[in-house]
Amino acid sequence: MASVSTYLNFERNTEAAFNFYKSVFNSEFDGQGIVRMNSIPPQEGMPPLSEEDGQLVMHVEMTILGCHKIMGTDSPESMGFNLNKGNNIHINLQPDTRVETQRLFKALSSEGRVTMDLQEMFWGDYFGSCIDPFGVQWMFNCSSRE
Repeated sequence: MASVSTYLNFERNTEAAFNFYKSVFNSEFDGQGIVRMNSIPPQEGMPPLSEEDGQLVMHVEMTILGCHKIMGTDSPESMGFNLNKGNNIHINLQPDTRVETQRLFKALSSEGRVTMDLQEMFWGDYFGSCIDPFGVQWMFNCSSRE
């Protein structure tokens, strides 16, 4: 089923932030819990992670208020990110089909900027991101093969 969630990026304190949110919302982490950067398979052209960066959060998610999902990741400068408060939030769309994912991606990025082309990702989904003409950041994650 299609859904919308909020994706939060932190420099190096995603785990602390999500433990805080867990206590505030009396919730638990969804899925696999906290997934670490060291679980990313080696990628061509990517330098190896330091031991410290390998322990950072690649992905964590939780449901709050029974219906809205928040997700997060660490985005440190050592990995090429330039995080500023204000550019650390994305609206994450999870359409039901790749056709709908492509339609939404094209429409939202048409007068904005593509930050990552839609592509197959190592976790098995079709993923990409863009900034719309008004500066809002969007992420797309489609699990469907259709």
